[in-house]
Amino acid sequence: MTTALAPTRSLRIGPIELDAPVVLAPMAGITNTAFRRLCREYGAGLYVSEMITTRALVERNDTTMRLIRHHESETPRSIQLYGVDPATVEAAVRMIVDEDHADHIDLNFGCPVPKVTRRGGGAALPWKIALFREIVERAVRAAGDLPLTIKMRKGIDADHLTYLEAGRVAEGAGVASIALHARTASEFYSGTADWSAITKLKETVTSVPVLGNGDIWSAADAVRMMDETGCDGVVVGRGCLGRPWLFGDLARALGRPGAASAEPVDATLGFVARAFRRHAELLVEFFDDEGRGCRDIRKHVAWYFKGYPVGGELRASLATASTLAEIDDLLATMELDAPYPGAAAEGQRGRAGTPKRPALPDGWLDSRDIGDDAGRALADAELDHSGG
Repeated sequence: MTTALAPTRSLRIGPIELDAPVVLAPMAGITNTAFRRLCREYGAGLYVSEMITTRALVERNDTTMRLIRHHESETPRSIQLYGVDPATVEAAVRMIVDEDHADHIDLNFGCPVPKVTRRGGGAALPWKIALFREIVERAVRAAGDLPLTIKMRKGIDADHLTYLEAGRVAEGAGVASIALHARTASEFYSGTADWSAITKLKETVTSVPVLGNGDIWSAADAVRMMDETGCDGVVVGRGCLGRPWLFGDLARALGRPGAASAEPVDATLGFVARAFRRHAELLVEFFDDEGRGCRDIRKHVAWYFKGYPVGGELRASLATASTLAEIDDLLATMELDAPYPGAAAEGQRGRAGTPKRPALPDGWLDSRDIGDDAGRALADAELDHSGG
């Protein structure tokens, strides 16, 4: 198998040396402390928080302050920030450093969600290259010895690609690594990621690690991406939904000896049920509320049991359980010795969406500079108190 023959690899991001060149991608409502802890229990790498809004952080929004907390077992601690105003981003970075909230900071320039891009943030922002440069430069200075990285997309659409120029700017600003989701904002998560763009970025950015993201559904995909593109590591998002043990597979395929159990996972239905139960338990601990934790695990039911002989009625019951005891009773009714279903459990997870015209501020594409209308959109974006 390709994964068995893959060379041992590690990844250094600034002073942080990882036992496997693997990063958990930030996912809203998913990569909270509970999920990060669960993934870490299986493998190795860097596990990044949900995207945190810089304005909400600086203003110490209660939800945001809870989202940036890490469990004592999490090391290194990683936080991803989203912001569009250089001064606010700088203040948020300085706050993280001064109050010792993290060991690593990532800046989001890749989010394709309309509520973000229509305000000039996420994947839309690198089009305004001077603004992008100022944000990254000020954030790197504020981070000091803390490694600061960026994650971005190819651009807004096929006619407005920004990743190579943004990569050069970020490298010049002193970031510790650059991750590329090899799709444009207009593609959302549809189609097939363009891994050739990762190759081009790796050829362009030569002094810091380049990480690839997009369509990694298995350890074999990660090995193939690294072999084909020459990238220094991989960022895994939707591929680990309902499969936190993917990080064990990745560590065995790419990491140092001992980065994960030497034995591959035998993903019987019983194994999956135990992982699901552990996830629910960690969510209850994270929210300090059994009802809320059990409600939050509901979104994961379809992902965990994809392809397994778990009927619709049982899935529906798991999606309405309100206590861990109820979940235990339901899991006990499953055919726990059912074997791994193979292809039925493989492939894409999460919503792919369809290509669409990105939502952008009025006149955003007319110029690479910030005009009055764009400036107002950016000011509105920084008033978002969503907490990430």
